[in-house]
Amino acid sequence: MLTVLPIRYVADVEASRDFYAGLGLAVREEPGAEVWVRLTAAGGAVGVHAAAVSQGRPPGTTELGFTTEEPLEDVARRLRRRGHPYELVELVEENFGRSLRVIDPDGVVVQIQRIDPDTVRRSAAALTGGRA
Repeated sequence: MLTVLPIRYVADVEASRDFYAGLGLAVREEPGAEVWVRLTAAGGAVGVHAAAVSQGRPPGTTELGFTTEEPLEDVARRLRRRGHPYELVELVEENFGRSLRVIDPDGVVVQIQRIDPDTVRRSAAALTGGRA
């Protein structure tokens, strides 16, 4: 079985480990923790999205994103409780549900999505003229 493992190159491994653990990923202890950490989630995937309907993202753009069933406000509260000085970019209604965007320790925007199947269906139907 193949496992998706995007690699995020960072300036400060410890700060990034704390940030992503604050989002809810589990730290997997391995040798070399000063320079490498694996953070795991219950599952993973790669999303492929049409740039034409992506609200301004050009073809070739890649974002680091996560999906959750947890209320996005709870994710934001957990980051605050852990003392992470993240900057909340926005919590917005999307054409797939809602998303929370925060800035990680390297200044990269990270998107946490809560996907709503009914919203996805309505959006798809609107984009395809009701053929979704």
